[in-house]
Amino acid sequence: MARALPCASSSVRAGGSVCESCSGLLVAAPVSLRSCLFGTRVSRVGQLSSLRSSSSSLRELCVPPRSSLTASPAAVNAKDMAGLASASGQQQQESPCVAELCSSAEGLCDTVVGVLGGGQLGRMLCQAASPMGIRVAVLDPLDNCPASSIAFRHAVGSFRDTNAVREFAKGCGVLTVEIEHVDVETLEALAAEGVDVEPKPSTIRIIQDKYLQKVHFREHGVALPDFMKIDNAESAEEALRIFGYPLMLKSRRLAYDGRGNAVVRSKEDLTKAVSSLGGYERGLYAEKWAPFVKELAVMVARGRDASISSFPVVETTHKDNICHTVECPARITSDVAKLAMTIAEKAIRSLEGAGVFGVELFLLADGQVLLNEVAPRPHNSGHHTIEACYVSQYEQHLRAVLGLPLGDPSMKVPAALMYNLLGEDDGEAGFAIAHQIMQRAVTVPGASVHWYEKPEIRRQRKMGHITIVGPTASKVRARLNSIINSNEFNGTVHAISESLMELSSATDESVVAAVGIIMGSDSDLPVMKAAAEILESFGIHYELTVVSAHRTPERMVTYAQQAHKRGVKVIIAGAGGAAHLPGMVAALSPLPVIGVPVKGSHTDGMDSLLSIVQMPRGIPVATVAINNATNAGLLAVRMLGAADPQLLEKMIDYQDGLKDMVLEKAEKLERVGWQEYLK
Repeated sequence: MARALPCASSSVRAGGSVCESCSGLLVAAPVSLRSCLFGTRVSRVGQLSSLRSSSSSLRELCVPPRSSLTASPAAVNAKDMAGLASASGQQQQESPCVAELCSSAEGLCDTVVGVLGGGQLGRMLCQAASPMGIRVAVLDPLDNCPASSIAFRHAVGSFRDTNAVREFAKGCGVLTVEIEHVDVETLEALAAEGVDVEPKPSTIRIIQDKYLQKVHFREHGVALPDFMKIDNAESAEEALRIFGYPLMLKSRRLAYDGRGNAVVRSKEDLTKAVSSLGGYERGLYAEKWAPFVKELAVMVARGRDASISSFPVVETTHKDNICHTVECPARITSDVAKLAMTIAEKAIRSLEGAGVFGVELFLLADGQVLLNEVAPRPHNSGHHTIEACYVSQYEQHLRAVLGLPLGDPSMKVPAALMYNLLGEDDGEAGFAIAHQIMQRAVTVPGASVHWYEKPEIRRQRKMGHITIVGPTASKVRARLNSIINSNEFNGTVHAISESLMELSSATDESVVAAVGIIMGSDSDLPVMKAAAEILESFGIHYELTVVSAHRTPERMVTYAQQAHKRGVKVIIAGAGGAAHLPGMVAALSPLPVIGVPVKGSHTDGMDSLLSIVQMPRGIPVATVAINNATNAGLLAVRMLGAADPQLLEKMIDYQDGLKDMVLEKAEKLERVGWQEYLK
């Protein structure tokens, strides 16, 4: 039996149609010209273009007039709220699954997920819910907010208004947020009355105030930059004395995308910084400058049973304090990745409630990782998960708040890069540039365009994003470069901003070598250059250097143990004589090693061949013929091609070329005879 949804308010975008049987409002799921969950056809939000249901089933879809709704919100949703604690601000028992699995046409469950906020995050939550038949309602003050066109229900109202939030909650089985700047007092009151709120209001309250957020995490042993509360000029000067310059001055509330932050580089900057943040009365705190070398982020999911599941660590770049790109996996060592994951998960374990949390981190030059801040919702750092991971952060958030099993957050592609499509200009000029970039993106393999349908554009506003996936990090960077550094933009009235072009050039700064070519001596180079020539012909980036197993053993150990952390996928090692280099590298590295026996001056290379090929069980070295670095290069190409269809196509072309070469020789031999052929 489908559960009727009460009409939240006169502003609910459900409207205009009335049930002839009971005069109740017909609530239709706006599912973009697809059959709605009750067998009806939806032409636009709130309109039923055809009814194939009987009058009895129609009553399941309609909502009786408000006067006939006698049950309280808690009573209406009682079966969804069993086991919830009523007191906010106290340690609450984890809730069981609220998703009531259905045997009807309603999809995976009949619980309506109510989202406070209908921006791009709310929009992508709706998109993730649709394939599973999960209904997502949004509360947002804008009539044309990004989620409005695809949400199951859109209530027009402020998520900071008590009455609007209470009315909205009546039609929802569980409440969650896509923005933390909501009316947390009302959420606390609703939770005390038995309404299910995830994550818990206590968590949202902590995160809303960034100073309290820092205090909370410090109390739970999470590594942070030093900080202190700023109430007046005296405390600000005290912070300058303790922390030195530069110093970060931050607003405690309503700060995001760089808003609410000011850098103080001298005592003269202090007054201006305080004024730019609204004065001491607004609530400020100071943070010691973190001299980071990279900004990292981890999306962490927390289930209703307190289980934790994290997405791979990403590396973010910012322009003007706004997230510009997200690269996954981050270009960091495995040890740093583990440390970042540990800190992020420790922070989220200290909070209450279910959902996905965005954890931003700083990586310092000495390898320390410090927590920057946490968002209690899906985050810009996780957009790429839609295309790159087995479960997206949006589906994972829905799973978490509904108490469904958490999905697999691991990557299903080797590399991904997300590019934020920001407003490069105001008005029509800005739209023109954005559409040029999108049109360019749809011609690039592995690129997916997401447009948020915001009705107005202005500089630096997030209008959409582009995610690029591919076989290697260098390839996805090259694909991004082909989008944003296209000559097609040169003729635009408003040129692409410098920050955009800086990113384009930055993507070429650090090309990751897929193959490492090493040799015991530079005397081996005339042989080993053949491997480099093969790799160049296939367009594969490589590194080439001398590493002696006998004369530089420490260098050999370091190279072998660090190569995979730098992104190297295959090692080609050439050596002559005793030829211990390939075997020792294979013993130290998890990567496949191809050994090239180099011919010496005494035994025709047999000594090096036998030394490399006779490896003990468990330490494999793929050994090619003496001096045959060409085959080593080709074998490396085939290894990489196992995960790269384009490389496989190139290898097939290469093999066809070999066949054509033999056939040409055969044809000539048969045509001219062997005597002429040998002349």
